[in-house]
Order: sequence, then C-alpha cells, then structure tokens
Amino acid sequence: MPLERRDGIARDRAAKDELHEQFARVGRALANPHRVEILDLLAQGERSVEVLAARSAITIGLASAHLQTLRRAGLVASRRGGTRVIYRLAGDDVYELLAAVRSVATGRIADADRAARAYLGEPVEAVSRAELLERVRSGDAVVVDLRPAEEFEAGHIAGAISIPLAELEAHLAELPAGVEIVAYCRGPYCALAPQGVALLRGAGRRARRLEDGFPEWRLAGLPVAAGSRPA
Repeated sequence: MPLERRDGIARDRAAKDELHEQFARVGRALANPHRVEILDLLAQGERSVEVLAARSAITIGLASAHLQTLRRAGLVASRRGGTRVIYRLAGDDVYELLAAVRSVATGRIADADRAARAYLGEPVEAVSRAELLERVRSGDAVVVDLRPAEEFEAGHIAGAISIPLAELEAHLAELPAGVEIVAYCRGPYCALAPQGVALLRGAGRRARRLEDGFPEWRLAGLPVAAGSRPA
C-alpha cells in the first residue's frame, strides 16, 4: 500500500477514535449510581450542591465532585445564586438520555428490572397524561404532588397541591371526599407516588398514580406552574 494511503487511513482511524472517545465521555459520566440520581434530582429543578448532597445521602464534597464530572461531560450547567452555585440539567435532551438509559436497562438487564420492582413495590394502577389533563380541566380529580416542597416550588403540574409524602397522612382530612386523587412524583422510577397511593387507599380513598412524573409532563408541553402552595 502506498505510504500516502497508509497515512490517510491512520488519520481516519485517529479521527474516528477521537470521535468515539468524545461520545464515551458521556457514558463514563453516567457510570456511577450517585451521578444518575443527581441527574434525576436536577430534572425536578435547579438545586445547590448542599441540597443535592442531602437528597442523595452523600457528603457535600462527594456531590461536588460528581457535579464536576457531569459538568465536564456537558450534562449539567451552573450559575451563581448569591454565595452558592446552583446546578441544573444542561438541557431537556439530558433527561431524555437518562430516561432512555433507564428504559434500556430495565428492558434488557434482568437485574435492573428486578431492582426496579423491589424498589417500587407492587404495580399501582396508573393514569395517562392525556386522561389526567382532561380530568384536571373538568375538575374531576384532585392532583397531589408528593415530592419535597422545594421541588414543587421549582415547578409542578398546574392545579396540583403540594403534600410531601411524609405529611400525607396528617393532611388526609384536607382532601375532598368523593373525588379520585391522582398522585405523582419525580418519574416512573420514583417510589413516592406508589407509596402515597397505598396510603390513600388504605385510608379508604380512591387513588391512582400518574403514569410517569413531573419531568415527562413538562417535556410533553402540558400545563405547569411554579411557586409555593397558597397558604
């Protein structure tokens, strides 16, 4: 083979390897369970490293290191908020990537499917986004957001009320009787909604969960709002 041709092949190979190396950076950034959880938390709204550390049960130092790995891979962005650095997903495509990874994992890896079932418990009857939208517009359902209050404030389904799961039992009397309650949380692999539905049904209330969660609702272009629950 002529020297010029060999050199061209070598350059093509090096360029292709470099391209795949850049793709692999994203894969490596996802190759840690804490970083996967951090992305899931950021899908609910902007967060400081302190809040992310507390929600994912790791130290602030470790959370900061994970965030830097995610930032270098282009998956998160940040801004200054007073004396704190506030993090967010770099774009909606990052959550779509996370959703695809989870779907492939549970669909292709038996251990992942078993882990999801063990964490979420018995399947709970779900309401589609289209059905919930129709029922919200007709006033035929009460929508309850079971996520922590700061996640509700960052963004929620328009018309939903905020009752974090830990407070649900204490606030049952505030929910109107005779109307079905639809609970939702962070997404299809969040256990807050299944646990909330079980509690509501145990108290004799009609309840189902949304088929997925707030990020999917928002990405579908459905009505959302922000701010705290009215006093």
